[in-house]
Amino acid sequence: MRTQPFPIRLRVAAGACLLVLGGCASFSKDGGLDAVSTMTSERIGQDVRLHETGDAAGDDAHAEAARLLAQPLTPDAAVRVALLNNRALRASLARLGVAEADLVQAGRMRNPGIGFSRMSGGGETDIERSVMVDLVGLLTMPMRRDIEARRFEGAKLAAALDAVRLAADTRKAWFNAVAAAQSARYAGQVREAAQAGAELAARMAQVGNLSALDQAREQAFSAEATAQLARARHNAVAAREHLARMMGAWGEQTAFGLPERLPDLPASPKAAGAFEAEAMQQRLDLRLARLELEATARALGLTKATGFINVLDAGYLNSSKTGSAREDGYAIELSLPLFDWGGARVAKAEAVYMASVHRAASAAVLARSQVREAWSAYRTGYDLARHYRDEIVPLQKKISDETLLRYNGMLVSVFELLADARSQIGGVNAAILAQRDFWIAETELQAAIHGGGAAVPNTEQGLSQ
Repeated sequence: MRTQPFPIRLRVAAGACLLVLGGCASFSKDGGLDAVSTMTSERIGQDVRLHETGDAAGDDAHAEAARLLAQPLTPDAAVRVALLNNRALRASLARLGVAEADLVQAGRMRNPGIGFSRMSGGGETDIERSVMVDLVGLLTMPMRRDIEARRFEGAKLAAALDAVRLAADTRKAWFNAVAAAQSARYAGQVREAAQAGAELAARMAQVGNLSALDQAREQAFSAEATAQLARARHNAVAAREHLARMMGAWGEQTAFGLPERLPDLPASPKAAGAFEAEAMQQRLDLRLARLELEATARALGLTKATGFINVLDAGYLNSSKTGSAREDGYAIELSLPLFDWGGARVAKAEAVYMASVHRAASAAVLARSQVREAWSAYRTGYDLARHYRDEIVPLQKKISDETLLRYNGMLVSVFELLADARSQIGGVNAAILAQRDFWIAETELQAAIHGGGAAVPNTEQGLSQ
């Protein structure tokens, strides 16, 4: 039976359609990095860059980091170095290219299949040629591109979220490192005073002016001060190394300097505002959860559309036979849904969608709770730090001054003077820690508003399904 020729205009139209669709799929100039940098800058005031060692941008970044590390680091400078140096962040930015490649791939048709067969016998040769195109892929291409576009947007949000979290972690590491070094220096002063007291006690005991019990007490305090100094020095080293890891510092970069003390408390705390509402608008992890929900909804629609028929190829067929006229036609390949009606795929897609719905709702509840907790920690931290600064430390100093006056008037002994100094140690250390805790709480409040704090349930997993 002779087949009807495949209309030429339809062939031309199909070819033009493929060319147009193929032309739409291309990579962007910035690879999504500009959007990430904008979102990061809006939240922490600093942009991000993706550079490689050896190129011009990499040299500029290295020079900027070296300039910042050559002087005592401020919290903002430490964050800047981390954004330039941290390899984990650069890996997150590099994943943008993967998501964009998937988006471009989703805008391109699957390669056509070409068939060729040749049979000969009895002096005759029969040749058949065919070109098959994936019609299901062509019809669902807009939906697939939309899904991958949302995943690309999700990759941008995830990269920006990583940058904001890195900034928050770096700031907290900076406050910990400065406070630990400050405590270590104070522990060194305490040990020197304790050693002087122990030596004085030993001399007085030798001439019989001090009991063995009092001498042992002074020696025990000196020994304990030595142990406390060792712990304080290690804590200072550990906190400094944590900061170095956050900044991605290595080699000569680890010789960075830190200021001797924490920043002073602000004159007044921030007023309680609509932080929960602000977090609902600003938090990147919530935006990521909403995007995941939209992507899974589109994926559910695609699965329902292709659940019954997922293979439908059509194409041009040409056949020629020795001694006969050339024959043209078309061919269709369709998978028969005899054993798999697509119910399992649709059920899985529906389950994934419902998981996304619950995950997005849970993320909102957790975010609100985190903001309320962060505000409480911030306000409590400020009140405690100011209480130590304005009440406890001045009272201890007044007690010390009064004890010194009585010692000068020979109303108290030197050991009572030392005992008073000993009682101040805990208060001074507590004041340093309270000041540190306030600044960490302030950082965590900002992180809770912008989504750089504790992570909510995984949102990236749903996008990757």
